Amino acid sequence: MKILKKLRCTNIFNISEVGKDKWFRSIFDNSKKEEAIQNQYEFFVKRMGGPPLYSQRKGHPALIGRHRPFPVTHQAAERWLHHMEKALENTPDIDADSKVKMMNFFRHTAFFLVAEDELKNQKQQAPCKCKNGGCKSAAP
Repeated sequence: MKILKKLRCTNIFNISEVGKDKWFRSIFDNSKKEEAIQNQYEFFVKRMGGPPLYSQRKGHPALIGRHRPFPVTHQAAERWLHHMEKALENTPDIDADSKVKMMNFFRHTAFFLVAEDELKNQKQQAPCKCKNGGCKSAAP
């Protein structure tokens, strides 16, 4: 949690590149900047071993559900990771080992959401092989 206080998640939003990145800004169109910063901070605190601040205030994170409205592609994940890495680079008080651990966590989370988005898209595009309106299970 101490590391995240240093990062303060505001670095992610205050980097000049983010302000110019229409895609990144569009994700937060329906929320206030301060609320988005607080949500991200509290989520990361819990995931990094701190108290469940996010869950106490908002309930289960439901990461997949909260990101469902957005196209979470490989390109989107790489873009988000780029901004996260820049935020860490602009926070000199965080030691190199912690930055590596945080980037590993961010990468895992980003591509977890990409995989879920790809599964969702496959289900939407898969042709139905149903007979008489009922799908047959793949299990014997």
